[in-house]
Amino acid sequence: MAARWSSENVVVEFRDSQATAMSVDCLGQHAVLSGRRFLYIVNLDAPFEGHRKISRQSKWDIGAVQWNPHDSFAHYFAASSNQRVDLYKWKDGSGEVGTTLQGHTRVISDLDWAVFEPDLLVTSSVDTYIYIWDIKDTRKPTVALSAVAGASQVKWNKKNANCLATSHDGDVRIWDKRKPSTAVEYLAAHLSKIHGLDWHPDIEHILATSSQDNSVKFWDYRQPRKYLSILPCQVPVWKARYTPFSNGLVTVMVPQLRRENSLLLWNVFDLNTPVHTFVGHDDVVLEFQWRRQKEGSKDYQLVTWSRDQTLRMWRVDSQMQRLCANDILDGVDEFIESISLLPEPEKTLHTQDTDHQHNSSHGEEEVLKEDPPSSILEEKKSDQLGLPQTLQQEFSLINVQIRNVNVEMDAADRSCTVSVHCSSHRVKMLVKFPAQYPNNAAPSFQFINPTTITSTMKAKLLKILKDTSLQKVKRNQSCLEPCLRQLVSCLESFVNQEDSTSSNPFALPNSVTPPLPTFARVTTAYGSYQDANIPFPRTSGARFCGAGYLVYFTRPMTMHRAVSPTEPTPRSLSALSAYHTGLIAPMKIRTEAPGNLRLYSGSPTRSEKEQVSISSFYYKERKSRRWKSKREGSDSGNRPIKAAGKVIIQDTACLLPVHKSLGELYILNVNDIQETCQKNATSALLVGRKDLVQVSQSLVQGFPVPGRTMMYCY
Repeated sequence: MAARWSSENVVVEFRDSQATAMSVDCLGQHAVLSGRRFLYIVNLDAPFEGHRKISRQSKWDIGAVQWNPHDSFAHYFAASSNQRVDLYKWKDGSGEVGTTLQGHTRVISDLDWAVFEPDLLVTSSVDTYIYIWDIKDTRKPTVALSAVAGASQVKWNKKNANCLATSHDGDVRIWDKRKPSTAVEYLAAHLSKIHGLDWHPDIEHILATSSQDNSVKFWDYRQPRKYLSILPCQVPVWKARYTPFSNGLVTVMVPQLRRENSLLLWNVFDLNTPVHTFVGHDDVVLEFQWRRQKEGSKDYQLVTWSRDQTLRMWRVDSQMQRLCANDILDGVDEFIESISLLPEPEKTLHTQDTDHQHNSSHGEEEVLKEDPPSSILEEKKSDQLGLPQTLQQEFSLINVQIRNVNVEMDAADRSCTVSVHCSSHRVKMLVKFPAQYPNNAAPSFQFINPTTITSTMKAKLLKILKDTSLQKVKRNQSCLEPCLRQLVSCLESFVNQEDSTSSNPFALPNSVTPPLPTFARVTTAYGSYQDANIPFPRTSGARFCGAGYLVYFTRPMTMHRAVSPTEPTPRSLSALSAYHTGLIAPMKIRTEAPGNLRLYSGSPTRSEKEQVSISSFYYKERKSRRWKSKREGSDSGNRPIKAAGKVIIQDTACLLPVHKSLGELYILNVNDIQETCQKNATSALLVGRKDLVQVSQSLVQGFPVPGRTMMYCY
């Protein structure tokens, strides 16, 4: 998943609302939550100061709700319920139903206000009709469009006042309201139902469709036979909408099929991986919309509504917006030497052919943005330090799963000390972070005593660390954990080369200096956002077996969940991707002093694909390290660490009605039932089943008549 993430800035709970739809007004002041009994009007500037209600009487849930997008009509909003649309007016803290639009014979699936004409509203329905209404005359629709199949989505073009698009199962129709008899263009877009449809905010002919067939496709309707680009998601996509800035796209997975509750932010010019993830909702996201920018601010706010009945607002600052830019770095080495960027490429969507080439080169190209002027950095310095992505948060979220590494972090001093042991070598390094970090400002690396490696090895390590850090901070990403992994990997590589050379005394020296080892980008071996169908691994369980035993297993007693015990266990393996990319801290970090975080890592060796496992979801209790210096020279770090819990086999035969030993000892003499019961009572007493002894003795007393038979006794 994305290397960057953020949690919500504002969370407001509406536990009793049962709202199924949400909309934000064009002024960015109010949001409406549509429940069956009430419509809740929330003041977004003061969401915790209470909210107003508009009562409604209907047995039908609201399917869609939307405010009028024009400033002069900003107090109007429309809400669809079954076969009708109610027009509400909200003014001076009170609301009422103004009028009702009735014309459809089946359920209304979607509605959309016209972008250029404040009086026009379009509705789509399962009855195959698309109606355009003029709210000044609501007796009947002014324009009726008819299709063979019912329409699930309808959206006005954001640049052409006469153009609109509708989705019908997997197809898209482009309409001109001046020519209502037939669609002007057809797109066979998807093989399954289309859930989302959105026009590009700046380009008239471009639109995006999200579908049940696990993809988002980008189209130029002037070329209906070939999509421009595709975003394969491996799971159905519920919504895909353009951002109001740059070239971003936000996606949400299908609620009925997906338990991944995050929203993903993509750069449409690089669809290989999301550039940002909004993490926080406990249930599926039903709706999300953008709030208008405040005057004098460059930040946006994303407002989301989820089935967990919480309204959340996420801050999207200029740094995050730059992640959706379309600048490409020529080469990391050349960039480090010359600090030069390639000219900005033409901002056009990839065609289907170039998209294939773009995917094949993933990992070699990095999305970057030109360096902002230093004056801008100075102006934003104070704001940057208050962002969620601070150095202290990076320290608290870092996930170090590397052996022989000791990291001591001091957020107040903006520094950390890294100690690494590898074979007979020891490296100790001081890392200092500038005030602007990670906004295009890389940390400095300095070797300190005791460090036992050679000067040549120091120079190579410093170059690799600088390369890695510069590559990350140029994308405004944290670099500490990647640098730690590079440090250990390079050190082990150098040590292995020394061992192989020293083990062969007859080897000829190589006159050609070998190239520096390259390290592939860490990939999500498992736990990616596509792994929705793989259940989360079990940490405990129990099974009865036929031999009278109960077998159960647990995690180690020293391992505890890194999150609250009341938090639900992830439903799929995809949750591990959050730990793999640093979205959530799997290891609990203890705070020793305000602003001073200390993390110790001594996990066993893992391969690249095993860096994240189920144990990452838990943290291990560690004893105080105050006596660490006394044992610095010992081999305590090489002691094996138990990575699994116990498997316990419990004899439960005494609790079961069927007993293996009794099956071997019991007799059945149909000619003498009393003798059978007496001997069986003795056998039951031998194995400690006093309850069966009482049963057998009761049966003996209950057979006064000779010749009475009993087929089963115990």
